Amino acid sequence: MATVVLLLGAGVGSTGFDSVLNARTDPVAWQILWEIRLPRTLGAWVAGALLGLAGAVAQGLFRNPLADPYLLGSASGAALGVALALAFFGASPFATQWLVRLGLTGAAFAGAVLGVMLTLALAKGVQHTLRLLLAGVIVGVVLGAVRDLVTIAEPDTLQAMQGFVLGSTGFVGWTACIVMAAALLGCLLVAALLGRVLDGLALGESTALSLGLPLVAARGVLVAVLALATGAAVAQTGLIAFVGLAAPHLVRSILKTTHARLLVLSALMGGLLLMAADVLARWMIAPQELPVGVLTAVLGGSYLLWLMHRRRRPGGGL
Repeated sequence: MATVVLLLGAGVGSTGFDSVLNARTDPVAWQILWEIRLPRTLGAWVAGALLGLAGAVAQGLFRNPLADPYLLGSASGAALGVALALAFFGASPFATQWLVRLGLTGAAFAGAVLGVMLTLALAKGVQHTLRLLLAGVIVGVVLGAVRDLVTIAEPDTLQAMQGFVLGSTGFVGWTACIVMAAALLGCLLVAALLGRVLDGLALGESTALSLGLPLVAARGVLVAVLALATGAAVAQTGLIAFVGLAAPHLVRSILKTTHARLLVLSALMGGLLLMAADVLARWMIAPQELPVGVLTAVLGGSYLLWLMHRRRRPGGGL
């Protein structure tokens, strides 16, 4: 399925499939295919995989089926970090230099850690689900407002931040793909190694402690994984909502498995979802295109409403 969507992504654009068919003989067609469409489509997959992984980590870590990077404030914090980098260092989200891409990722990571820490402090831990979600919403709104103030104070960043807030894979190149792929590999490896801790937490904190699991250290590492995965994706593609929420739920609806496998499968599912959404966003009103973040917000919001309705039904647990 992912291969089919990748081929579709390589063929969707203002010049259609002609660029694919003529790539061998036409240098311009090859340039369009190699420098624009392929990195964009692959970048959408890697960003979606990062968000799917972050969502699975958040849901397992906080034992909350509705947790995701956006509801916990990490995405808003990452966006604030990028806005500060754009304002104070003159970075550009369209830049292809390694130093700029790594700098944006680092700024987004720091902002994501800040968002999660503020949410946990405001919620006074993870014990109360409703308080955690409300704290995440509050932190997200406040950090979003600070991001807007930074943008207003530096009008030169307004256009760049507008595209960034809407969410787009249009400025993803090979450098951004490699940065995200490295972050995905590291985060996935660390999270999978801590899958047993997430399995223990699913049975309850007291049970996990009785099993001798290092909860304090593991939680700190998992929060860092959540922040890095979110920050790496947000720094390269902007704010793209609901992929992190939907991917783990779709995996769990297909099969029941341990967290180690769930994390990998959620990453694969998140990559497929965002890549498909990106192709759809380019195709719906071609030759123009929708910001993919707008499309995922509409589709993901509908999915969230369905989940909430299902949860309210008698026996309709998640």
